[in-house]
Amino acid sequence: MRAFLPSDSCKETQLNAINPQSWLQVERGKFSKLSSSCTTTSSSIESFIKVPEPPIVPFFKPVDYVEVLAQIHEELESCSLQERSNLYLLQFEIFKGLGETKLMRRSLRSAWQKAGTVHERLVFGAWLKYEKQGEELIVDLLATCNKCAQEFGPMDVASQFPVEVDGASQETIVTDGEKSLKNVNFWIGDEKIVCRRQKIASLSAPFHAMLNGYFNESLCEDIDLSENNISPLGLRTISVFSVTGCLSDVPPDLLLEILVFANKFCCERLKDACDRKLASSVCTKDDAVELMEYAIEENSPVLAASCLQVFLHELPDCLNDERVVEIFTHADRQQRLIMAGQASFSLYCLLSEVAMNLDPRSDKTVCFLEQLIESAETDRQRLLAFHQLGCVRLLRKEYDEAESLFERAVGLGHVYSIAGLARLGYIKGHKLWSYEKLSSVISSVNPLGWMYQERSLYCEGDKRWEDLEKATELDPTLTYPYMYRAASLMMKQNVQAALGEINRVLGFKLALECLELRFCLYLANEDYKAALCDVQVILTLSPDYRMFEGRVAASQLRTLVREHVDNWTTADCWMQLYDRWSSVDDIGSLSVIYQMLESGEAKGVLYFRQSLLLLRLNCPDAAMRSLELACQHASSEHERLVYEGWILYDTGHCEEGLQKAEESIRTKRSFEAFFLKAYALADSSMDFSCSSTVISLLENALKCPSDNLRKGQALNNLGSVYVDCGKLDLAADCYINALKIRHTRAHQGLARVHFLRNDKAAAYEEMTKLIEKAKNNASAYEKRSEYCDRDLTKADLEMVTQLDPLRVYPYRYRAAVLMDSSKEKEAIAELSRAIAFKADLHLLHLRAAFHEHVSDVLAALRDCRAALSIDPNHQEMLELHSRVNSHEP
Repeated sequence: MRAFLPSDSCKETQLNAINPQSWLQVERGKFSKLSSSCTTTSSSIESFIKVPEPPIVPFFKPVDYVEVLAQIHEELESCSLQERSNLYLLQFEIFKGLGETKLMRRSLRSAWQKAGTVHERLVFGAWLKYEKQGEELIVDLLATCNKCAQEFGPMDVASQFPVEVDGASQETIVTDGEKSLKNVNFWIGDEKIVCRRQKIASLSAPFHAMLNGYFNESLCEDIDLSENNISPLGLRTISVFSVTGCLSDVPPDLLLEILVFANKFCCERLKDACDRKLASSVCTKDDAVELMEYAIEENSPVLAASCLQVFLHELPDCLNDERVVEIFTHADRQQRLIMAGQASFSLYCLLSEVAMNLDPRSDKTVCFLEQLIESAETDRQRLLAFHQLGCVRLLRKEYDEAESLFERAVGLGHVYSIAGLARLGYIKGHKLWSYEKLSSVISSVNPLGWMYQERSLYCEGDKRWEDLEKATELDPTLTYPYMYRAASLMMKQNVQAALGEINRVLGFKLALECLELRFCLYLANEDYKAALCDVQVILTLSPDYRMFEGRVAASQLRTLVREHVDNWTTADCWMQLYDRWSSVDDIGSLSVIYQMLESGEAKGVLYFRQSLLLLRLNCPDAAMRSLELACQHASSEHERLVYEGWILYDTGHCEEGLQKAEESIRTKRSFEAFFLKAYALADSSMDFSCSSTVISLLENALKCPSDNLRKGQALNNLGSVYVDCGKLDLAADCYINALKIRHTRAHQGLARVHFLRNDKAAAYEEMTKLIEKAKNNASAYEKRSEYCDRDLTKADLEMVTQLDPLRVYPYRYRAAVLMDSSKEKEAIAELSRAIAFKADLHLLHLRAAFHEHVSDVLAALRDCRAALSIDPNHQEMLELHSRVNSHEP
């Protein structure tokens, strides 16, 4: 959820009114003490270092997500086409609860690809388009490469519906030939419309009975239709249709008139033709608003789907139109069926998510979630809907309604909703009850980190600390425990311990709320330079970010803090950037670049460097934004082409990225163009024959003007290619030359050369140098572990897990060692502790193999199925799954 706001229910976490000016009442440029109202006492620190309670998030969070993923995979193997999209949607919801953005999108894409109805294709296509907001530039760039990317664009809705032949609308022979009349004259007022009797009779059973049956009209040549709300022009058009079967050049108003008439007289072929013709006329949101009413009233599914497509295509903006919102929120079961067919639950899942991202407290959000509950057909769908609406009711302080919803979700098996009940119990003054509620959960299931985190809110002192330590042990990705511990240590005036605690999580997870807290810690410690660094990184990640629960713009705080830090010249900035880049201080480098961008010089280059750092810090959305800014501020065409090439490459369009690089080189030979081409070519080709081309490209790059930061990277990449080609001496030269210009990461390449020369000790020493120089060194410890004996390897990998618990290799290594020692249970437990908070294919693959080894076929099959939910095409996983499946009892 992009913007689900934290709950503000716990009284102890309420922030007082904040006046940021009062924190910084000092003379410009001086590092004097804060004013008397903000001296660094415990009480003054407490006034602005507050940690808001963790929100109850509106996600599906099963106790054992692996089991549920495996169940979904098993159901997908045997379900009908109509059930597939809903199963992929449930898979999407699980990955959302795990924070796995790439897997979420892949599940949505699968739901779209496997859609069994036009409504599902519309909903999931619109959802994917919504998820790709801001990527319009990519579509435009692909168009310049003669590649179309409008995969989620408007479709011809009418063509997606099968043409139904009305079996009752066949011409019949009248037995009483004497009474049979060739024509019939319909009168509307004073106008006569001559129609062919049997052609009109063939339109529907009612007309057939009227004109050929035992009604008086069957004997009449003239029939008055004045009271049937059809105009002469409308009836003439119907007469033509009865003969030709076509509606040509009929204006929409007349089509609506004919549609109503056709519905009244059960003329299914005519109604279907009007439905399809009207569907093709829906172009704008206003058209859709007007015509959806007719579609619902006249049960016209094609027209309704066409209107729905327009609404969904304009998400999220169309939800600002009350007419559109009213259509969606006031629909009953039958109207939902006309509008969305069997995709009603999917539709309201999408609308609810968009509404929550806009404003989770809004009435429209509540209405959409109520419709979601009404649309739910399975228990899993219902528990998700109940929980989500419960979260929204909690935010709106509608506590009784929230309690009822959470209870219903718990009743359907959603254990995480107990956190909502506990939070409500605390609000109502039942703190002990909340504590006991969570204790009961912890004792009855395999406990997860969030359970201890939630229980910590309802106890004090050592008990709270112990629960938060346990929460971090079980799920190190939870940020609240680090933040609470850091704030508590700061209250005790233990500044270094507080900073050390918050740095633990920032070492592997660049969370805005953690940067904000560290900013506050630095501010309280009057370290304005460090505070400025953090607020500049915050603004890099989120330019409109507001701090202190949205009360103060981060940009305003930066202005205030900047008053107390010496200004840097352009030369100072480049020196600072060089130092931080060389020490692998990515956060510090980001801050320096933010400051340099103010000077207005070489903005394209700086935004590009910013994007490289953001990718390294696993912030792909922010990195893409920086690349787009680099394009906008490029100083020349050849520079812009390079940045466009990187955008295409980073979004999976490698061939088109290469085209941009080649176009840039043709315009002007430059370091970045050659580097891009070499990088993309090396990454896209598994053929070693292309190595000579990559080497030539990198050599050309190094001949072009550039700064040492980039030349160091090129030398490092060149060294890697030489190693792959077995040219170790040339590789060593590249790495040594890179180190001479302070490209610190070249130590890793040089270590690899030493290792390949059978000098393991030199490799270990080389990696030690990298560890000593690099501020972010978890990967260096992991690499060094390959160059030492088992005890040192174990120590290095323990350090890796401490620095970055999201790196999976250490868990796999430790599990393999335990398995080699015949400690099967311990080996499986080692993998399980990482799987609990990280959905990783390799961890599940190894655990499945271990389960197979100990003849636990069902557990192995479960892990295989869950792993294939992560990557359905992983060949080794497919082979293991097939082998294990053949042994299933």
